[in-house]
Amino acid sequence: MAKHARRDRKVRFLLAAAAAAAVSLPVAAVAATTGSEPAGPSPQVQPRIVGGDEASIKDYPYAVFLTDRRGNQFCGGVLVSSSAVATAAHCASAVSQSDLRVVAGRQAKDGTDGVVARVTRVWKEPGFSDPGKGDDVAVLNLDRQVPYRPVSLPSQSDTSGYAAGTKATVVGWGRTSDGGARAASLRKAVVPVVSDSSCLSSYDNYDRNSMVCAGYPEGGVDACQGDSGGPLVVGDKLIGIVSWGDGCAKAGKPGVYARVSTYADDIRAQSQQRGLLW
Repeated sequence: MAKHARRDRKVRFLLAAAAAAAVSLPVAAVAATTGSEPAGPSPQVQPRIVGGDEASIKDYPYAVFLTDRRGNQFCGGVLVSSSAVATAAHCASAVSQSDLRVVAGRQAKDGTDGVVARVTRVWKEPGFSDPGKGDDVAVLNLDRQVPYRPVSLPSQSDTSGYAAGTKATVVGWGRTSDGGARAASLRKAVVPVVSDSSCLSSYDNYDRNSMVCAGYPEGGVDACQGDSGGPLVVGDKLIGIVSWGDGCAKAGKPGVYARVSTYADDIRAQSQQRGLLW
């Protein structure tokens, strides 16, 4: 089944029932009121930080989260300029542009600090159709500049962060266990980059050009539901965007991320665009 995600693979995405009721969403992207994961043929959206620790937004000022207009958090994102955010394309497809909100500079999801921005323009990688097929990258242009440091982007030829065993950090506000409680505050976890050959042995639809894997052979540490779209960084350099996986933190099933170096030039170009506010 090369190039097709199996039914039990999960995108790392979480959507509150209120948001699902407010807009028309693809079946694979909607979580039930009980917090169950999306059903459908797509890799299930599903990351939060499992096996990690609480993180300070001051250490990761580029980390943001996405909400619908009612304030329901469903994905993460990362500042790539003072007025643009990179996220997963499946997150950008989840709600209408007019309902999208980006929350920057906020530690706890229920806090009042930081900035809430509206989205004036959405760009998705043209080849995207399903996270399990790659190209799971989007850029959101904001209606204002936010006063937080953007992440550093690699060049397309920069492979320094992708060597097997490189320790990378994933941050987000998602669940702390597969199907478990939702994190109230920003969390982080350190995971090693996995070789392309090893990731292909875990997932027959793995594409080394558009994806990168990270995780421990024994599992235990991973992104999870609600972390989709968030950053995987080496130092302050963005190497991955949380995309999909088989459950959360399973042995032999590392997390799968969009390989940022492949899309770095597009992300830079799109971050400079402007759009009209709906």
